[in-house]
Amino acid sequence: MADLQKFIDELRAKVSIVDVVGAKVKLVRKGREYQACCPFHNEKTPSFTVNEAKGFYHCFGCGAHGDIVKFEMEANGLPFLDALKKLADKAGMEMPKLSHEKHVQAEERKTLYEIMEMAVQYFERCLRLPEGRHGLEYFYNRGFGDDILKKFRLGYAPANNGLKAWLASKGVSEHEMIELGLAAMSSREGSNRVFDFFRDRVIIPIFDKANRPIAFGGRVMNDGQPKYLNSPETPIFNKRHVLYNLNNARDKGYEAKNIIVCEGYMDVIALSKYGFEYAVAPLGTALTEDQIAEAWKVCNEPTLCFDGDGAGIRAAIRSVDRALPILKPGYSLKYVFLPDKQDPDEFLKDKGRDAFAEYLNETTPLVDLLWKKNTENVPQSTPEQKALIEKNIFDEVAKITNEQVRGYYHQAMKERVYNELGRGAWRQSYARKRPFDKSGVKKDGVYPSGVKLEVVRPKTSLDELVVKFILSAMIFYPELVAEYEEKMSMFAMPNPQLQKLFEAMAEVYAARGEEEGFDSAGMREALSASGFGKDLAALWELKMFCLQKPLQNTLRHEIETKMLEVQVRQLDAEIKEYMNKLANSDHFSEEEYQYYQNLKKERQALIDSGSAVD
Repeated sequence: MADLQKFIDELRAKVSIVDVVGAKVKLVRKGREYQACCPFHNEKTPSFTVNEAKGFYHCFGCGAHGDIVKFEMEANGLPFLDALKKLADKAGMEMPKLSHEKHVQAEERKTLYEIMEMAVQYFERCLRLPEGRHGLEYFYNRGFGDDILKKFRLGYAPANNGLKAWLASKGVSEHEMIELGLAAMSSREGSNRVFDFFRDRVIIPIFDKANRPIAFGGRVMNDGQPKYLNSPETPIFNKRHVLYNLNNARDKGYEAKNIIVCEGYMDVIALSKYGFEYAVAPLGTALTEDQIAEAWKVCNEPTLCFDGDGAGIRAAIRSVDRALPILKPGYSLKYVFLPDKQDPDEFLKDKGRDAFAEYLNETTPLVDLLWKKNTENVPQSTPEQKALIEKNIFDEVAKITNEQVRGYYHQAMKERVYNELGRGAWRQSYARKRPFDKSGVKKDGVYPSGVKLEVVRPKTSLDELVVKFILSAMIFYPELVAEYEEKMSMFAMPNPQLQKLFEAMAEVYAARGEEEGFDSAGMREALSASGFGKDLAALWELKMFCLQKPLQNTLRHEIETKMLEVQVRQLDAEIKEYMNKLANSDHFSEEEYQYYQNLKKERQALIDSGSAVD
């Protein structure tokens, strides 16, 4: 049964109750909760609420109350196992094998929480005994008063195997102690001795979202190693799914519209002491996907606060790797790096609450950290080095599974590659040599001589609908691939999957375009064989062409027109921008005026070329 309950806990962590209930009734967000008319009784005024952070629903009208499993059972008339199966399918999880003894074992699981509660009470009591005096002094020296000790239920584990003896006196078996990570068996060959897992350590209890004790963290009282020791995984504890202090932080996080993710227990406790009660921490490991999902249930952009040392930087980088594949519209991460290699506790003692609050207002978004990860302290003086940076960045962007988010990241990174590594970098450098002041006047009224101003523009981005139209036309008439392949390379495609489709089309045409009888059917067949079947099915424009069978010249004209329109729009924007710059400048050079005139000439040449097509 431990396996079943563990499976249910994983379901609750992975499946949003808002998604489950929202599939049945229309939910409206009201503060930290969602409201709707109750699906279990008739009502005109909504009294049914859903709390995402706590994972339950409640109706103040009829008293209906429960979690995602109970809702599936009652709202859809499903038996227990069928409800679990439906939720498991939604989460992409495999159902565990269940026995007929599940109800008896459920009671056994309840007993496990009761044993953990006994352990919490024992550690709390030992902190106040003479043997725990140095543990109490440790907490006091860190500035943690009795109010903090009580809130976090901090304690002390003596070195005398006292917990084992005390639990045994309460009828707890050695097997249960070992199963819960409270005791361990000696590793010496031939020894069956069982001893306390935590010895001579201050104890930090870990609670689940229901405020039940599930594990412990212990800090050593001497120079022993490891400095911090966490409970092993047990039937009620999986460290990958749990954020320390989420039981206290979620409601405060809703109020603050933020949640701070720190590196360790003591950071969380220190932040709480200074009034930042919405802090949490992973449990001795790098932040996991499940923990990020838990934080997202409190706010859309949690703040990750890391020490300013090398370990903190590495932890931040690992969180980027974890977050990229699971990013979704509206949900991301932001970062705070404390100065002077300080942790939050040290920073707060040194600079105070207000200074920390200022840092929380100056965060680094995930997209910026992704760029820094791949560019800071990385050689970029040669074209080959720059090309490697670009490759690494777009390899990482490709990990984003959400197509919409991936497209915007791709576009943002293309702009940065251009502006900071490519020709845009030259342009920025040139601008630094010839800056305008706030009124638009050139510094000192002059520019360095001998430098020519050239028209340099980033690739124009084609709207996704335009890209789909052009690709569909090329698939319908494959010979258009050869005609427009070079011209298409002049444009940026924000959607990386469409870029891959275009590249695959070019490869197919290069290999088979000269074959007699190679046509649209052959192109579609070859693309499907290369794994692009779903992409072809999503091109409704291609379906339309197959039905209407437009003439090749008609599609050619449409392609030329659409390309022309986006190029003219970019030139119009540049002309307007440059005209404003010149208008606000008291002095401008002949080169600048010629640059402005060249932009207008290029625009007119484009329009004339469009007229020729017409």
